[in-house]
Amino acid sequence: MNTNKIYIIIAFLAGIVSLSGCKDDVLSEITTLNVNRAFSPTGLTAQVVNKTGVKLTWKAVNNANSYTIEIFDNVDFSGSPVKTISDISFSQVPYTVTGLAGETQYAVRVKAIGENIDDSKWVTATFATDAEQIFQAVDPDKLTANSVTLNWPAGETATSIVLTPGNITHTVTSTEITAGEATISGLTGETTYTAKLMNGTKVRGTITFTTLIDLGGAIPVSPTDNLATLIANATGGETFALLPGAYTINADITVSKSISIKGAKPTDRPVITGAVFRIKANAAFALKDVVLDGTGALNNNQAIIYDEASDNAYGNLNVQGCEIKNYVKGIIYVNVKALIESVNYSDNIIHDIKCDGGDFVDFRNGIAKTFLFQNNTVYNSSSAGSARDIFRMDAGGSTNFPSINSVINISNNTFNKIPVTDGKSRMLYIRLANHGITFSKNIIANSGAFYSDQAATHVVAMVANNYFNAPKFINEATSKINDANGTTLDPGFKSPDSGDFTLSNDDLKLNGIGAARWR
Repeated sequence: MNTNKIYIIIAFLAGIVSLSGCKDDVLSEITTLNVNRAFSPTGLTAQVVNKTGVKLTWKAVNNANSYTIEIFDNVDFSGSPVKTISDISFSQVPYTVTGLAGETQYAVRVKAIGENIDDSKWVTATFATDAEQIFQAVDPDKLTANSVTLNWPAGETATSIVLTPGNITHTVTSTEITAGEATISGLTGETTYTAKLMNGTKVRGTITFTTLIDLGGAIPVSPTDNLATLIANATGGETFALLPGAYTINADITVSKSISIKGAKPTDRPVITGAVFRIKANAAFALKDVVLDGTGALNNNQAIIYDEASDNAYGNLNVQGCEIKNYVKGIIYVNVKALIESVNYSDNIIHDIKCDGGDFVDFRNGIAKTFLFQNNTVYNSSSAGSARDIFRMDAGGSTNFPSINSVINISNNTFNKIPVTDGKSRMLYIRLANHGITFSKNIIANSGAFYSDQAATHVVAMVANNYFNAPKFINEATSKINDANGTTLDPGFKSPDSGDFTLSNDDLKLNGIGAARWR
């Protein structure tokens, strides 16, 4: 054998022996990695909360004892930080920083602090705060048909208040700053205004309010008047402004002319008990800022019934800012050949509708060109145990009006216990030949219902809904529709048994889920 080959073999064997002998030392060095500085945090995210705060989240570092946050009011970390927070333990993460300025672009950086080692390198993120909101709720006693008094914390600086519509600008005085109060007059009755409290070009507060009815253009009605007679004698176009108090009807009221019934004082709404409104003669009808109590309604009927067939279209139906409760069969019934221009239920609180003998919304032979159900709160309904549906729009509407494509939008509502357990009620029993449903940003909680077992039900958009203790909306074998993208967060309702659905879940609030009043 070649001498060189012998030397190579001997050297190779010696290497193997050498590596075998130091194996434990090599492994020991790898598992006891020593570094001279803390590892940098990873996964830093910044989410704006409550307009001018930021919720910071990052992943733990195993050689850190604490963390330090620095926030700059620019995006390039120039100058000195406007806030520095030290000695943050990971148990405090997510960490929320409050008291930042509104409408400002910020940069934030976080580093880890270890023991007897150098600090980690900074990790960074940017975010922009929303406009501030320091306006206080409008005092109902300081709101009239033509003026409003707006309040904010005394001493907080502002330069002007801008109202729309009308592009009204009120210059804030030093006296008003000291008092935290300003009165703006010259407004129009029954108009929804948005007011912005400005400090130069930055918004410090935004609030929306609706001025009261200017009774100069409406018919005042008191509880001692006969409301049914007034409506029967209407010629069309009247607005009946109901003063606060109890209006006990316990009968059917025929609406054959286009009229509006509105509470004269939204903060003290009139209570109409036992009324069933029967719509005829293609009339339009509006209800606003009233309480409809179905106790004593004739034949336990629905609140609104379309009562006369027609080849022509009925005017708009608008139900806004109302409380509807204690009806046995449902809130609306359309079992005649009726085409309605639009149906709009917005900003209502609807509860204790048993749905015994009818569905919650019940179209059988009629159809609406547009149907909007938005920012409503519905609870303790469809409780009769007879598997009634929430939104029923049956094929008869398309049979009678085959050319109509019904646009259905059900968005930003809070549903709780509708129903609780029956497991057979459908949210969308919609079998119109031509329709499209948008179902978005709703909260459904504590419900045994599911979406639909009808192949005809056509959802064109289903976005950002939340289902808490309502599993059949996400995965139900008998349903033709399931929302696998829905979340299941606990809304943290403040007091649902007493009708207070104020949210405590930040994610739902931040993403605008559910009825706006609870966010």
